[in-house]
Amino acid sequence: MRKKITVVGAGNVGATLAQRVAERDYADVVLVDIVEGLPQGKALDLLEAGPVLGYDSNVIGTNSYEETADSSIVVITSGLARKPGMSRDDLVRANQKIVTDVTEQVVKQSPDTILIVVTNPLDAMVQLAYHVSKFPKGRVIGMAGVLDTARFRTFIAQEVGASVRDVQAYVMGGHGDTMVPLLSLTTVAGVPVTDLIPADRLASIVQRTRDGGAEIVNLLKTGSAFYAPSASVLAMVDSIMYDKKQILPCSVLLNGEYGIHDLFVGVPAKLGSGGVEQVVEVKLNDADRAALQRSANSVKELIEVMGL
Repeated sequence: MRKKITVVGAGNVGATLAQRVAERDYADVVLVDIVEGLPQGKALDLLEAGPVLGYDSNVIGTNSYEETADSSIVVITSGLARKPGMSRDDLVRANQKIVTDVTEQVVKQSPDTILIVVTNPLDAMVQLAYHVSKFPKGRVIGMAGVLDTARFRTFIAQEVGASVRDVQAYVMGGHGDTMVPLLSLTTVAGVPVTDLIPADRLASIVQRTRDGGAEIVNLLKTGSAFYAPSASVLAMVDSIMYDKKQILPCSVLLNGEYGIHDLFVGVPAKLGSGGVEQVVEVKLNDADRAALQRSANSVKELIEVMGL
């Protein structure tokens, strides 16, 4: 029997992820959205691409959750984008209701699934999903670090004129202004990036990474990034489905690692068939450790807004 992966939210991120997963051909895909006809239409379109690209994944669109039953992985992308005049706290409360409702429905149908949360504000929403689902900590994961790291690696590669494959880096911390690109661990083909790029240019690249999502929003005028975010989720899904044990920066529950307790924060984690199999503690200098703690404190403020 084929495995099943559910994507909740048929917007640009969700639909593009559904396409990427269908093309992998390792699972059937269920696309869920509250808008009637939207997931059904996109699912049918993806299904009809199968003969052209050679995949046999069945793709179903639905407005309910019955078809999602027994999913191996459920990815939650649904939620509101921040609008002009909307405070950060307003966004948290609005998406708190959406993510709570979705998580309750998903858990009812797939009690053994692995949850990957993409909805913003990311770290708060994944903490919420963990609270609502009551799943073991290894089966609730937030996608942010893979995306932030991809942006950072892109900008480094462009700056030095190297392949992105040769750039090794981690971006830790919360998904937002307080993210922590680890310059001390960033290399290009093994050469420390601090030996290749002047400090002022590196500072600019770090800031551009932090503003990565906003830069795309400003260019698009309407909407936000979806190609890189969906690719980043796919990297996590691949590691779980193939049991690759790949170490990826993800928002995971920390219980003392990095001196942080009972909080979802972006750190390197090993992903395998069971979800998060290990939190990897990399050696941080004093400045990076302090920055990570500040990022964790920022996440904690959002958790308090939700009353968790």
